[in-house]
Amino acid sequence: MVSAPVLVGVDGSAEGLAAVAVAAREARMRGTGLRIVHAFFWPMMRVPLEPSSMGPPEGGLRNQAEQLVAEAVRHAGEAEPGVAAEGAVVTGDTLPVMAEESRSAALAVVGSRGLGAFAGLLLGSTAVHLAAHGHCPVLVVRGAGDPAREGPVVAGVDGSPAGDAAIEFAFAEAALRGTGILAVHAWSPWKAEVPPPQDPAAPYASGAGDLAANEERLLAEALAGRQERYPDVPVDRRVLRGGPREALIEASREAALVVVGARGRGGFTGMLLGSVSQALLHHADCPVAVVRSQTARS
Repeated sequence: MVSAPVLVGVDGSAEGLAAVAVAAREARMRGTGLRIVHAFFWPMMRVPLEPSSMGPPEGGLRNQAEQLVAEAVRHAGEAEPGVAAEGAVVTGDTLPVMAEESRSAALAVVGSRGLGAFAGLLLGSTAVHLAAHGHCPVLVVRGAGDPAREGPVVAGVDGSPAGDAAIEFAFAEAALRGTGILAVHAWSPWKAEVPPPQDPAAPYASGAGDLAANEERLLAEALAGRQERYPDVPVDRRVLRGGPREALIEASREAALVVVGARGRGGFTGMLLGSVSQALLHHADCPVAVVRSQTARS
């Protein structure tokens, strides 16, 4: 039994309710509770919160917020009747509220866009902010938002220490879902690490096929040990020559979930989200989980 709950944020949008259904399923698979949070920023705007003396008693911004959360709790109960769901209206702006709430969560779930998103935006500010600043893995609901979507869990592998936590999360998630892992490693000869020659006196150059063999080895080393810990999770390894963004977006079309690290090899110092994770958050055809390493969260 996992004590930390699954966290989901709601704002009254259809995307928010879709995220609730996904979060409820994640909580059921983990055997834990569900915490549904609505960030209530109106008190900071110094506007009246209680019902008007001229209006119905159920009016007022505070009552509307409470009703929004109650509807989300009912929706969670319909999606997963066995999950204990609690709702909370927390005063504050959405971004810092959700980041703070994520400190005590096993997983945070958020819709890709909610109310207030400008027309044409592919991703809302809450999803981006939480993926970059959350203190637990963040699952952004993209695609049709079907909580029972079938397919493998796609793990983006780049061989970086920062990506190790994402691989571990992907295996654990696949085990919970009863599905397999599709481990994808994409590489380019312009960015590949050149293996050193066996003879130190030999020129530092790679022979035919050395680069590809080195990338195959990188993927094998990144997955080493996990198949022993998760013997019931089948693994399909895929080493592709090309860009990781394009490869993972393509793989997302047949996946139940794509898991990536927040930053991998080649990220600029100070960046909280790398280009691959940002591209997936905007363009993937299925939900995307972004996992930050413990070092990045501290």
